[in-house]
Order: sequence, then C-alpha cells, then structure tokens
Amino acid sequence: MTAETFLLYGTHEAEAGPVRLRAGPLAADLVNGNLRTIRFGESEVLRAIAYVVRDRDWGTYEPQLSGLSVEEGERRFEVRYSAACGGPSESTLRFDAVITGRSDGTLVFDVTAWPEGDFETNRCGFCILHPIVGLAGRPVTVEHVDGSVAETKLPELIDPWQPFKDMRAITHEVRPGLFAECRMEGDTFEMEDQRNWSDASYKTYVHPLEKPWPYVLASGEEMRQAVSLAIRGTASPEASTGREHPVRLEAGGEGPALPEIAVVVYPQDVEPALLSLEELKRLGPQGLLFHFDLTSGHGLEELERFAALASGYPARTTLECVLTCEGDLDAELSGVTEMVRRAGLRLDAVAVSPSVDRQSTPPGSAWPDCPPLEEVYAAARCAFPDIRLGGGMLSYFTELNRKRAPADLIDFITHCTCPIVHAADDLSVMQTLEALPFITASARAIFGGTPYRIGPSTIAMRQNPYGSTTKDNPRRQRIAMANRDPRHDGLFGAAWTIGYAARVVGARLEQLTPSGFVGPFGVLAGDGEPAPAGEPRPIFHAVAGLARMAGLTHVAVSTTADDRVAALAGCSSAGKLTVWMANLTPAEVAVDLSALDLDAGCKVAVLDQETLAGSWEETATALPASHQVRLRPYAVARIE
Repeated sequence: MTAETFLLYGTHEAEAGPVRLRAGPLAADLVNGNLRTIRFGESEVLRAIAYVVRDRDWGTYEPQLSGLSVEEGERRFEVRYSAACGGPSESTLRFDAVITGRSDGTLVFDVTAWPEGDFETNRCGFCILHPIVGLAGRPVTVEHVDGSVAETKLPELIDPWQPFKDMRAITHEVRPGLFAECRMEGDTFEMEDQRNWSDASYKTYVHPLEKPWPYVLASGEEMRQAVSLAIRGTASPEASTGREHPVRLEAGGEGPALPEIAVVVYPQDVEPALLSLEELKRLGPQGLLFHFDLTSGHGLEELERFAALASGYPARTTLECVLTCEGDLDAELSGVTEMVRRAGLRLDAVAVSPSVDRQSTPPGSAWPDCPPLEEVYAAARCAFPDIRLGGGMLSYFTELNRKRAPADLIDFITHCTCPIVHAADDLSVMQTLEALPFITASARAIFGGTPYRIGPSTIAMRQNPYGSTTKDNPRRQRIAMANRDPRHDGLFGAAWTIGYAARVVGARLEQLTPSGFVGPFGVLAGDGEPAPAGEPRPIFHAVAGLARMAGLTHVAVSTTADDRVAALAGCSSAGKLTVWMANLTPAEVAVDLSALDLDAGCKVAVLDQETLAGSWEETATALPASHQVRLRPYAVARIE
C-alpha cells in the first residue's frame, strides 16, 4: 500500500501478484485459484482456465480460498485448494480443486463442488478463454458431445451468437507444427464471441444459455467438472523473444482526419460543470453529449440545465434520448421536441433508443415488446427534421450486433463499450484494447460507410444490460460491472484512454466520447471522491490531448509490442506532427522512436507519477540523441 499505487490505480489496494507455475516449457499464472496466460514456450496457448460462479445479475462471486498448496518440480507442478462462495439466503457453494501440469504440455484442472443449502446461480463451472490476436478466422477442430467432429474456423468478424454449441473439445494450431486440444468434462459447453463485450477472447463456458437461468443447485448434490489441455506436434518451444528490448514505433501512411472528441454530461453533473467552465474550455472537447432518459423522469428542468451549459461552452451538441416507447411514439417525441424548444436548448443532433434496447437479449430469450426501429426513427425524424439523427445502441456493441439498426434511416450509428463486463483485474481491462479493432471492423462490415460514433466508453459501467443494476463500489475495489472504478482516477485510466483512441482510429470515427466531464465518469473529480471536487484527474490530460488532435490528418504508427505500448499520431496542415503514446503495463518500458524521422527540436512531455503533481507539460525536454524514451508504469507522453 503506497502513494505510488494510488497514483497509478486510484486506490491503495494493490493487486496480488500471480504465482508463477512452470513445468519445463509449460507455464501458467495462478491468480485467486484460477489459471491465466497459459504458455508453451513463448506462445500463449490459452488466455485463462477459470472456475467461475455467477450470481443472478451475472456478477462474479469472489471465492474464499483455504488450504492452498503448490508443489513444483522441474517436470511437474500440482496445486490444491478448497474454496467457498457465499450465496443468497445464507447458502454456500464449496469446492475442492486440483491442478496438475507436466512438461510434455498436459494440464488438468479438476473441481468437485457441492452446495450447502440450495444455491442460486446463473452459471457455475469452467470458462476457458482462447486469445483472439493470431487466432481470429483461423481453423479449429470442434468435437461435440455426441462424438461428431467438425473442421471449422473461429469467426473473423464478431459473431452475435454462439459460433459453437454442444462442445466436448476444441483443437487449434498455436503456431506452425504445434497444436493444443482443450477437452471439457462434466457438463455441456458452448462458445461465445467475447469480443462483443470488448473482451480479448473467445469464451467456452458451461451451461448453455438456452437453458433457464438463474437455476438452483440442490443442497448436498455433488458436481464434478474437469478441463484438460494437451499440446502435441513436432515444433519445439521457441526461444525467448527478449521482451526487455525497447518497443519500436514505426510510421506508416496517412489516413482520414482524427475524430472529434466529446464528453458526456448527465443532468446531475451540470451544476458542478457550470462551476468548472474554465476547465471545460481548457479540456477543449468539440462535442457535448447530453444524457436524457424519459424512463428516469427527465424533463424540462434537465433540458434547461443542458441549455445553460451549452450557452457557457458552445460546442456541437447531441441529445442522447432514451424513449419509453409506450403509447404514441409521435406524441412522445413531439413532447421531447417541445421541451427542447421551451428550454432554449440548441441541438446539432439527437440519438434515440427505446429503453428496452439497453437490456441484453441473450440467446434463447424472447425479444422484449418494442416498436420496430423503423417506426422509432421515422417518428424521431418527424420530431427533429432539421438536425442529424443517430441510432444504434446506447449500451454496447453486443446489443447492436444482435439488433442491427436500419442504417439507411439514420445519419450516424453509435454504441458504447465497457471493459469490466466479465472481469475487472488490471490485465483483463488493458487487454480489452485488443478487441476494439475487431469491434470497429465488424461494425463497418454491418453498416458500411455510415458515419460512426463510439461512446461514452469508460472503465466504469454506467448501465448494466445483463442484470438489474450495476454494482456499487464504496471500497474502491476492482469489481466487474461496477458503477465506479478507481483506475479512472489514476494514470491507468489515462493510459487506457490513449490506448483506446489508438485502437479505434482505423474505423474513421466522426466522434469519440472517452469520458464524462465531471463525476464518476468524468475528467474532473466529483463530490465524495478521494481528490477534491473539480480537480483534474490524469485522464483529463489524455482527453485534452485527444481533443487538440481532432481534425488532424491521421498518421499510422505501429509498435513492435501492441500489448505494451500504444501510439496515436496526427499531422497538421502545416506539417507539424503530434504523437501520443502510452505504456499499457505496470513495468517501465523503453520506447525507440528512431524510425519516426523526428526533427532534432522535438519536445517530449511525459505524464507519470513523478510529474503528475505539477504542470507536467512544462517539464517537456528535448528528444534524446538516442531517440529512446523510458516510460514509467502507465505513463503517457506527448511528442511534438
């Protein structure tokens, strides 16, 4: 627990480091009883094997481990532990786990569980995560529970439903000449494309979604499941790639203009925003996104607040309008139009969505009652004939992928993302950046050249499409589906935001909303936060930098280690190049800029735990003659 931990993560609670397991070339990280980053040599074979217990809102129970023992030898490791999850009505699920790994590449994770008291759950059992980079679109062999075998491929574009069902085993090529078979026992498994939620994985999980949930595990009824991994082939484990080498940035061709940057404003945040107008001007977003929800009782008063803020900070304004879609659509939307007129709110665009579309409709579930989107957009067009009309989803790409808006009836498509739907550890959150290019490529495949907006997309979850509510987080922990996330307050949040912008730039967005202005999703701290209300968070500087780059010509910049460093570059009409980069890791990283052909007079300003307290931009120094810059954990840097 250190001050540095708080600057990095917005909390004094540090994540426990993993237990490194190794048997010859087979290696894995043991984290809270589950396996992460399973490798054979230098190749990642599986992203995770985890025994997961979900509550009725798809939240994840945190098991309490006891009796943990780890034995390691040169050619074998074994892990044993017991665990318990406290459920509703004083019920408890207990389980015993045994994990064994051998140097020939075999791995077995075996769990026996039994409830004490009837235990309600949406899912109880194994989840296996396959990585996406290098595997998307590649051949796999799937064995089904009836013994049939299919030679098929993992989806390249994101599958809205389950690509594979009734699974017993799946085999993929790790690299030329090396294959991995993952076999699941004890229940029926199926796979979903977790890139829908911006997870960087394909997830194979127990208990098909077509079966009813939540379901009850009967008291005292024993359940056993096992997952086994077998590596086969003639390829030898490759030598170390030397990750201590500097990450090299390389420039490519030019592309379209970088997108406008907007911030979302909620009605309750307008008053503190009005008190911070000078900070809003310093931030410099081109757009204000006003959240307006008829199902929450928003009305004229909320629109008048938005009008006051729009008067104080002229920008392109969009009303994010949640409709009840109960009764006469024309009457509901004309009512909104009248309130906008009375409030004196000038709008450039409106994005409309039926309230029920914010909730997920999983496979096998009935679609909720709702007028067709064609009718919703027609009514909105009549109500707002003189401004741009947006549609899509105010929730996540998952919902847009499953209920695709008629793009020919709207002027732009929109959706959000959230990185803590399924997991909230630091590594998983940062890895979600890998999924973003797949999301935008899939959106472009569906909607073609329709103008495209993303956001608000923040680490914290603003609304839960998969349960009754988001999770409160008063202790500032790393919690999935939480409505506040401490890392939004730290350098982690700034680095994740630069990484986000870098990963979606290829989608030719017209607007990106990476944060709010004030409050739990904002660039300024709100009431009840560790920092004084109105104080800029580190993410302020990242968003301000992105706003200053809006409209610049995009210059493609690649890195030799996308999982370690992200970079975004733009060039002005006068030929001035601006580069932002972020260290996405908790370790110091050296960055080699020699391939960017930068002028000798370039200045480098670094925001890290050393410069955060002061005016970090004034600490800019000349680019070293070596053209190398060292970035501390989660540091961001600007080069001009």
